[in-house]
Amino acid sequence: MKLTAMMLSLTLAGAALAAENTLTDQEQATGWKLLFDGKTTAGWRARASAELPQEGWKAADGVLTIAKNAKAGDIITMESFTSFDLTFDFKVTPGANSGVKYFVQPGSKPGDKHGLGCEYQVLDDDLHPDAKLGHDGNRKTASLYDVIPAPANKKLNAVGAWNCGRILVNGKHVEHWLNGVKTVEYDRGSDAFKAAVAKSKFAKQKDFGGAAAGHILLQDHNDEVAYRNLKIKTLD
Repeated sequence: MKLTAMMLSLTLAGAALAAENTLTDQEQATGWKLLFDGKTTAGWRARASAELPQEGWKAADGVLTIAKNAKAGDIITMESFTSFDLTFDFKVTPGANSGVKYFVQPGSKPGDKHGLGCEYQVLDDDLHPDAKLGHDGNRKTASLYDVIPAPANKKLNAVGAWNCGRILVNGKHVEHWLNGVKTVEYDRGSDAFKAAVAKSKFAKQKDFGGAAAGHILLQDHNDEVAYRNLKIKTLD
């Protein structure tokens, strides 16, 4: 029996949807695992407690979303990581701000609202005022927030469309990627890194970025932002 054009389109669309938040046979064989199963918030907790916030973060329709003005707080992975390859899709709403942090330590400290750690910035570069702060665009999407800027000509899809981020950590060496293109590269503890940190808001933070291991954090910045396809491979 031949498929009509409409039936074929629906079949392909269903196959594409089914592929989200899943691992291929090759990914499974090479050690990748999901940080989000597309259905639940299993594997995540509040940064300052062992429980997930009761409201704000929602897993539905294959997407992990933080609601606008939820004031739920950031969430972190249950597990801690050292060297890893992390990929994730993200989608921002107009004027939104969020971020994916790594080497985050659990618990809460005075004045430490969002958890200290290196941050892959997730932002509406055009509308959010933070994009105009910092130095040389180092608060824009795919930058190492407030430390190292992503290129101005980076390949960033429009607000409301999905983008693919990647954070690669191999010992002290770190890379940020956006839609298949490297945007940031640095070595933690190097003279160049220390010089960049010295010009940032983290200048007085002792040993910024120096933690041997830490959690992955998704930031609640009171804006609606969505994530999916969060996958990680440990490189230890």
